[in-house]
Amino acid sequence: MLLWIGMTFERQEIELHGQRVSYRTAGSGPALLLLHGIANSSDTWARVAPLLSEHYTVIAPDLLGHGESATPRGDYSLGAHASGARDVVTALGHERVTVVGHSLGGGIAMQYAYQFPERTERLVLVSSGGLGRDVHFLLRAASLPVADYVLPALTSQRLVGLGRDLGGLLAKVGLRPSADIAVLARGFAELDNAGSRRAFLHTLRSVVEPGGQRVSAEDRLGLAARLPTLIVWGEDDSIIPVAHGEAAHEVMPGSRFVSFEGAGHMPQESQPHHFAAVLAEFCEATEPARLTYDHWQPLLEGGHDR
Repeated sequence: MLLWIGMTFERQEIELHGQRVSYRTAGSGPALLLLHGIANSSDTWARVAPLLSEHYTVIAPDLLGHGESATPRGDYSLGAHASGARDVVTALGHERVTVVGHSLGGGIAMQYAYQFPERTERLVLVSSGGLGRDVHFLLRAASLPVADYVLPALTSQRLVGLGRDLGGLLAKVGLRPSADIAVLARGFAELDNAGSRRAFLHTLRSVVEPGGQRVSAEDRLGLAARLPTLIVWGEDDSIIPVAHGEAAHEVMPGSRFVSFEGAGHMPQESQPHHFAAVLAEFCEATEPARLTYDHWQPLLEGGHDR
């Protein structure tokens, strides 16, 4: 249980298509759908959600195969995760949302907006995947076949301590350790059972290969011309470089780009008040999109937007 500014924010569960889905929700007002990254959970939003829930309805699911949700054998593609997120939103009685995605969740958020434009009011990408090839070498290494045999040895709570110890060692020799090492260590430490490890590898390999990210939304970013879009990145992100966000901003008409000085891959955790203020200002300053399900058709045909 988490205590959020005078309210109890408990994990809740629903069954969707025969599978257990864990989620957290709080607040009232326009709906924000918060999608976490790989090997993370709704805990990713624990520091910022209390601030957002003062003015918005916050919906933070554990993606299938993550957190407290079920880990079935099945489809862990971006499209499947987007459909699962849509089902959670529908089950909770919301028609439209501002979809906010971090890391892998950013790729899912873009897929959500592409598959369900009529249900998407705004798009917010936080240190998002799917915008370039570069990604941390540990994630590239985890996509190798040998990871099936090595991962069980790495996914213990000791790895979190290893991340801290490595940071201290680097500091002693005059190198500034990256907080993102601890982020990766924490994520791997969550893979403490065969089901979660299997889901992690299926999800990872759907978007990452040894050479880098294998899924790209770059050829579709222009389709967001009528969808208010905010891109947020930590300037010191060592998992996915800030240059990806800058490049996406250049080709997304009307998008906003905000970089967080001193932040790494998790700006919503390291600077929650700043993050909440930037997101709230964006929502207040933009009109929610009202798109139709076939909004993309004239653009795909090379015609003019409606």
